Amino acid sequence: MSDRSRSDRSDRDYPPIPESAQPSVWATGQVCSREQRRGRYLPESLAHPGKMLPSIARYLISTHTTIGDWVCDPMAGIGTTLVEATHLGRNAIGVEYEPRWATLAAANLRHARAQGATGRGDIVTGDARHLPALIPAELRGQIALVVTSPPYGASTHGHVRTPGPRRGKVRKLDHRYGTDADNLAHGTHAELMEGFTRILTGCVAVLRPGGIVAITARPYRRHGELIDIPGMVAAAGTSAGLTLVEECAALIAGLRDGRLVPRASFFQLKNIRDARAAGDPQWLVQHEDVLLLTAGGAR
Repeated sequence: MSDRSRSDRSDRDYPPIPESAQPSVWATGQVCSREQRRGRYLPESLAHPGKMLPSIARYLISTHTTIGDWVCDPMAGIGTTLVEATHLGRNAIGVEYEPRWATLAAANLRHARAQGATGRGDIVTGDARHLPALIPAELRGQIALVVTSPPYGASTHGHVRTPGPRRGKVRKLDHRYGTDADNLAHGTHAELMEGFTRILTGCVAVLRPGGIVAITARPYRRHGELIDIPGMVAAAGTSAGLTLVEECAALIAGLRDGRLVPRASFFQLKNIRDARAAGDPQWLVQHEDVLLLTAGGAR
């Protein structure tokens, strides 16, 4: 499912996965992302470049929380984590750096409420690197579950318009989080690592005892080089005082008769074909790594 193996990680850079961890595979890609959001989210939500798959958020929330618990997403985007939590009867609070997406997340929460969601959902516009200051004081130490994902940058996201009578040349759309240079999505990998570590440190401060941080991430290629974002996330978590207790694979591909049904983008397919033609046997990544961490190492 991935061209990244554990041996790709350097022990000097990233912490090893505990021997006690029991990785598992989740069949979360049986329905494509667009269909998962149809009617459940406002149509303009499709413009966000890095949306979490609703089925992944839903599985995490239903597995690791109970009705009435509080869930947090410090990089909330269009509010996927928050919407799925409120539909499951949980309460949710999110932080989003870009005002455009925070406004849309609030609209998606109102839409969820109109559809019968019973949980409370709130969104705050702000920089999650200062998370404890952005969360209401009464919620600090009360968060049962954090569900989030780091940004990857414009090279990995967006929609493609292919040539046609009225479309012109191949072009990429909706591949940027925003234009603010301070957004972590625009920084170097070192800046992303430093900023995400600060965010996770803030998560430790708002978690209740035994609370869990769940982070979805996947490796990607930049100029042919495999960038191990899951490994970076694990290292950031360790630096923040969290303990990695499990790593799972959440499929973004479908399963049909025992075979994977890829849901790859135009550029993913093109890059893979070009690499193989050049003698580099690359593979499509068709799952998200899901890292589960706790502040105390016990669940």
